[in-house]
Amino acid sequence: MSAPVGPWRLDGRIALVTGASRGIGAAIATALAGAGARVAVNAIEAHAEETRILAAGMPGAVAIPFDLGPSGSGARLAALAREALGPPDILVLCAAIQIEADWDIADPDDMDRQWAVNLRETLTLTQAVVPGMAERGWGRVLGVSSVQALRPHPRMMVYAGLKAALGNTLRNLGKQVAARGVTANLISPGAIDTPRNAAALADAEYRARALSRIPAGRFGTAEDCAGAALFLCSNAAAYVTGADIPVDGGMAL
Repeated sequence: MSAPVGPWRLDGRIALVTGASRGIGAAIATALAGAGARVAVNAIEAHAEETRILAAGMPGAVAIPFDLGPSGSGARLAALAREALGPPDILVLCAAIQIEADWDIADPDDMDRQWAVNLRETLTLTQAVVPGMAERGWGRVLGVSSVQALRPHPRMMVYAGLKAALGNTLRNLGKQVAARGVTANLISPGAIDTPRNAAALADAEYRARALSRIPAGRFGTAEDCAGAALFLCSNAAAYVTGADIPVDGGMAL
């Protein structure tokens, strides 16, 4: 991605990106840093080394290995970001747990794990960050949803349902904070060739079946998602809120 110019520049802005050690989160963090933002790169403790390596390659960035999920972890992550860089102007909500299971035998503990990360603590993090944006009169909240919010995978009922709930939550938020200079939007990736999807896409039969449902005729890349994310986090999208941009090669059509 070439260096952004004009309204796409984010010089002086502070961004917090969750789920950013690899894949889509890492690509978005890299794009924001390339546009001039100082980025707090968050991912789970198990990916601490990857998180630190990614942050080390970005001017002014910091790594915050920290697990979302436990009660109160959203507020604690917000505090860690403020201590490291200052209050975030941009919040990218990419952290998520995805657990496959047939709906009628889905484990309640697995449901709780997905609910805690994908929505509950994502919302408590938003509660801790967005009021400061509103006070300062500028802010960007970006949720990373999924094509599954519209086309749910039969073995990911909980994950798909929570992505739909994230969309509803951020549209609700966008309406309430728009007059304070804060936008809340989403991108909805489709079949993206990332480490999370590597095992599934390694299966030739599954890969061919998935590809047949994509009008663009190829799988997406994390960088495809980063371009849309950078737009929504910049001044170029100052009059865009409550939007959900599909980044799926037409898969949702």
